[in-house]
Amino acid sequence: LQCSLKASPKVRAFVNERVLLKCSFKSSSPITESLTVDWTYQPLTGGQMEKIFHYQSVPHPATVGKFKDRISWVGDVAKGDASIAIQSPALTDNGTFICSVKNPPDVYHNIPQTILIVTERGLSFQLSSAELLSILVFLPSVIVVVLLLVRMGRKFGMLKEKKKPGCKKSSIEVSDEPERAETDNCLGKLTNWCLKCV
Repeated sequence: LQCSLKASPKVRAFVNERVLLKCSFKSSSPITESLTVDWTYQPLTGGQMEKIFHYQSVPHPATVGKFKDRISWVGDVAKGDASIAIQSPALTDNGTFICSVKNPPDVYHNIPQTILIVTERGLSFQLSSAELLSILVFLPSVIVVVLLLVRMGRKFGMLKEKKKPGCKKSSIEVSDEPERAETDNCLGKLTNWCLKCV
């Protein structure tokens, strides 16, 4: 007799926040004490498969390995539920979890896999490379425009000040004192203006 198993293909979790790994099954045979549920784990980087949970009448979480004391049974075989929960997930828990159910004489051909991705809560807002690039280009542009506007505003302010009467340069050198005093006055204002610019 054939039966079906279902599990979430990908589960996202946050560091230290309990995560649920769902697995459901349908069986054409009555549920008996011979029904078993097994969960195995393989790191994303590959490596050896590790049995992390076994159920037969009662749950048997792993007593050794990285998931020791962190797996809890949340399933209910009477309802076709073989789910487990992981307490305090860590970044090193990223990997593939495989749910396997046996209810003789039923045979399960499909063995569903769940990929767990654990991230820091603060990093949940991740920018795509295009968004990041546009921000990196846009921000400096805005700053440059603002600085240019401020400088231009200052320049125009000074130009207006320069055009005030009493500050005109004579193109012909004249030796009379009043004219020279007026030119000195202009130079003083120009010097002040240049100092402000710098």
